Amino acid sequence: MANSDPGKSPMNHPDEQPSGTDGSPRFGRLLIVLILAVLMIVAITFGSEAYFS
Repeated sequence: MANSDPGKSPMNHPDEQPSGTDGSPRFGRLLIVLILAVLMIVAITFGSEAYFS
């Protein structure tokens, strides 16, 4: 199997996205969601402990 274009990926993957501020994911929003999820788990833990004891 010969690859005629050595610059292209043999697995036909799309080109890598350019790194920069316009294409970067929003890590601040992800961090807030993760913190809220942890706080909700902690609240459920303490609430169930108070309810069942």
